[in-house]
Order: sequence, then structure tokens, then C-alpha cells
Amino acid sequence: MQLIATTTFGLEAVVSRELKQLGYEKQTTEDGKVTFEADATAIARANLWLRSAERVLVQVGQFEARDFGELFDRTNALPWEEWLPENAYFPVRGRSVRSQLHSTPDCQAIVKKAIVERLKQRYQKVWFQENGPTFTIEVSLLKDRATLTIDTTGPGLHKRGYRKLVGEAPLKETLAAALIQLSYWNSSRMLLDPFCGSGTIPIEAALLGRKLAPGLHRTFASEEWPIVPREVWEQARDEARSVALPKLDAPIVGSDSDPNAIKLAKHHALEAGVAADLRFEHRDFAQISGPDLLPYGCLIANPPYGERLGELDEAEALYARLGAFCNRLNAWSVYVLTSHKEFERLFGQASDRRRKLFNGRIECTYYQFQGPRPPSATQTTNSEGSA
Repeated sequence: MQLIATTTFGLEAVVSRELKQLGYEKQTTEDGKVTFEADATAIARANLWLRSAERVLVQVGQFEARDFGELFDRTNALPWEEWLPENAYFPVRGRSVRSQLHSTPDCQAIVKKAIVERLKQRYQKVWFQENGPTFTIEVSLLKDRATLTIDTTGPGLHKRGYRKLVGEAPLKETLAAALIQLSYWNSSRMLLDPFCGSGTIPIEAALLGRKLAPGLHRTFASEEWPIVPREVWEQARDEARSVALPKLDAPIVGSDSDPNAIKLAKHHALEAGVAADLRFEHRDFAQISGPDLLPYGCLIANPPYGERLGELDEAEALYARLGAFCNRLNAWSVYVLTSHKEFERLFGQASDRRRKLFNGRIECTYYQFQGPRPPSATQTTNSEGSA
């Protein structure tokens, strides 16, 4: 079957690499998604393991549709009965970009009607209760090409289950995981997040370093589907538990000047099962001294952007202080996500690499300052840092 891992812009290569690590080599990458070939077991494995994707979809069909009649006929010709049981609840969502069929509500209604007519033929019924498992269907039109999918995930993959309390300006778990995977960090190197907020970057690093599947402790919409047997999910979860590591080799430290944020971070780490792997400190990053740090490590941060009125001057002063602090970290690699266009000037150094990313709807740049490679063979750089 064709599955699609959706992504936010800029993270396609990260998700592609994650899928290859899971063994799914046959794939194509487009803006915002990676399409890959797999069987039903991949629905469980991809949902459990993908760290930076938004959700996993089944592609039921793809075709040209320039009028409603064509959309109805081509939708009706697809084998919906292979996916939807007689009592399936199947809401239809839609979006249309640069297509002649630009009315999204009309497209949704046409697709719903076409599926119902197909199921009437299969089940010999004229009315369906829709009181069974959920199969959220999306009709996506781009340049007159329709793609029909079913969402296997349910609530987005960023909802790991550990962050029930949210602090100010939270960073999504999926983006935090991507920032780490785009760095040179691995579990043998120290990691410091000096603006840790509610702890998302350190927690995601601990999950990655210990090979803990991020979706292990939540449920997914497709767990109720007949086409994915319960044994498949049990086997996928058993596989995930079997590869988990008991501990990390180097410390992960999160600090923040807000004591309430540190309380949230500690609570979330406990919920995620990685509290023993992390150290959270209520202090300004400038107070962190040499003895607190290992010779080699990675600083990964999502500092305040100064987007709100009256906060820009504070953010700019913060970037200058951060630059002075990082000058002392001679053998460290530094990674900073911000929307501020003048960050490098304020930081006092040109980055080695830049990557355009979106934090929610905010266009940002991920500035990457690469430090030297550690001399020890056990501290080789993370291969994912080359993305």
C-alpha cells in the first residue's frame, strides 16, 4: 500500500531518513510529505516511531479531477470497502489549492456521497449508522490533481502524551525532535538547552538517545481498524520495548530563568519516563560555568524571538549575551532556532549552516555553528547532522 508521512515545511529530509531507518526505502519526497511503500504493519510501526512527522495517512487513490462529475466517478471507483467496515464513521475533510474545484465544502460532499454509493453496493444497504471506528478521509486538490487519504493517526504525532500542561510559547514535540536530529548530538555527548521552557528539547533528546519510541504510550485511530489486526500493534510495541536502552552516556541539562517553567519541565520528564536522564536547573544560562560542562557537547535552543510588542529589545540583548556565552564553549556545537533576521549579527558570529523552518506559523531560521569532532571514537558525530 501507499502510505504518506506528512511533515511541516523543511523537515521532509528528516522524516525520510527516519523512514529509511525503519526499513522503508521505497519512497518519494515532496513539499510537506514523504510517500512510501509498505504493508499494514508499517501503519503501526510508523505511528509508534516517527519523531518529526505530523501524521501517517493511507493513500487510497490519486487522479485528475477538473469537474464534480469526474471527482465523483473516480472516487466511487476506488475500493473503499477494503478499508471501511459497514459501521465505519468516516468524516470527510478537504482542501484545494490552485484547482478548478475550489469549493472545499462541495468537494467534501461529493467525495462523501461517492463513498456512500460505493458502500451501498458492497454491503447491500441504503443507510449506515457510522457508529464504529473512525476513518477520517481527506480530499486534497493541488493543481487539479486529487489525492484521497485516510488518517491512521488521530490526534497529531506531536501529542506524545507526556505534555498535559503547557507553558508560554511551547515548542511542538515534533519540531524539537527534528532540531535534535539536525544537530551533531548523540547520546555520548552532553546536551544543554539554556531556554528549556517546559522541557521539550531535553525530553525529546532523552527519548531519542535511549531509543524510546515516542508513540509507545498513546493510542491511534487505526488501532480500531479491522485491516490492522491487534496482534500487529502488540508486535510493534513489543519490538519498541525490546530495543530501548536503559540509560544515556552523557548528561542532558535544561535551564531556564523562569521557576514555573522548570516545574513544568520536571513534571513532563516524569510523565515521559526520562526524569532520571535529565537535569533541570532554575538559573540564567550565564551562570553556567566551565566545571558544569563537559569538553564536548551540543547547545540546542529555541530562545525568545521578541515577536511581541516591547520584547524585541530584550530578545536582542539576550542574543548578544548568548553569543558571549557560546564563545567560551570552544569545542561545542551550537544550534539556535529564531525568527529574528539579524540573529547572527547580534550573536557575533556567522553560522556554518542555515535551514528555513516553521515554528507553527512563524518563519524561522535554524542557525548551526559546528564545533570540532570529539577525539574519542565513541563520540562520533550523529550522522543525522548532515541533513
